[in-house]
Amino acid sequence: MTNQINGTRMARLRDIPLVMRLAEQGTVLDSELGFTRTADSPNTTVFSSIVLPQRSLLTLVARAENDQVIGQIRLKSSEHLAQIVYMAPRLDEGVEDTAWLRLLDAMAVEAGKRGAHILTAEVDESSALFQTMRTAGFAVYARQEIWRRMPDQGPIAIEAAPLSDETDDDAMDIQLLYCNIVPRLVQHIAVPSHDSTGLVYRQNDRIQGYVAMSEGKYGVYLVPYLHPDILFTEVSAILAGAVARGSQSGKVPVYVCMRRFQDWLEESLIELGFERCAEQAVMVRHIAAGIRQTTFAPLSHPLEVAPSPARPPTSQMTEPVVEAKHKE
Repeated sequence: MTNQINGTRMARLRDIPLVMRLAEQGTVLDSELGFTRTADSPNTTVFSSIVLPQRSLLTLVARAENDQVIGQIRLKSSEHLAQIVYMAPRLDEGVEDTAWLRLLDAMAVEAGKRGAHILTAEVDESSALFQTMRTAGFAVYARQEIWRRMPDQGPIAIEAAPLSDETDDDAMDIQLLYCNIVPRLVQHIAVPSHDSTGLVYRQNDRIQGYVAMSEGKYGVYLVPYLHPDILFTEVSAILAGAVARGSQSGKVPVYVCMRRFQDWLEESLIELGFERCAEQAVMVRHIAAGIRQTTFAPLSHPLEVAPSPARPPTSQMTEPVVEAKHKE
């Protein structure tokens, strides 16, 4: 469908040449995807959503003057959440951003139509797109740093802590840990990805740590949730254990997403040979929830009016007075 007002529409097969032309010039706004499976260009994902449309992926095209911009969002219907995956071409400093603003508005509209309440993106704070997203109504809800360890650094010398795979029986304890360490403001957007594998660290039969691990062709992506009661030496061992569990850890870079509320992990990351490679803002735009139109079921029987003789208003006012005199 084409929006004649702002020049935005859903991508079609005829847009594949445009996607091919812009694919290498885009910005990935989903860090898990960007660091594991896309190698800085999610053209495979964009192609598949156009050729084989999926309910969870939407690709849109926006135009303004001579600029054409494509973008993709992923819907997480169970969480009423939508995340921007990709926008292309990359927005440079000083460039007129009207097309990007139109695309961001169209993404919010399409996500809202499909039940999403918020639209999120992980944006490099130093990029021109960061300011454009502020103009488009996005606000910073959290900040995070991406730390990287290259495979040529060899194995980690620190002894790895034992981690077990997450099970259904762990769900309640993991949820409790999550609620205790993640600030309330960002709890609805900092949830581990459904595509990740959960690794659990137990201490005295209690779950004190959880690491969400995603693996792809180009990297291993870790998001730790560790209780502050854990000692620094234990943090290093837990992260070392998570790295060791990655089947690709010795072949591709390992990335750790450290959100600002867990910045006390920095010392352990440095000890393990990680280096900071990106600083990002988690940006959120709230989408007004749609109001369903109220429907009324037809009455099975007609309303029956109780018969009552019409009387002049004065009789209704004087009758109680007469009764009151009789009572006296």
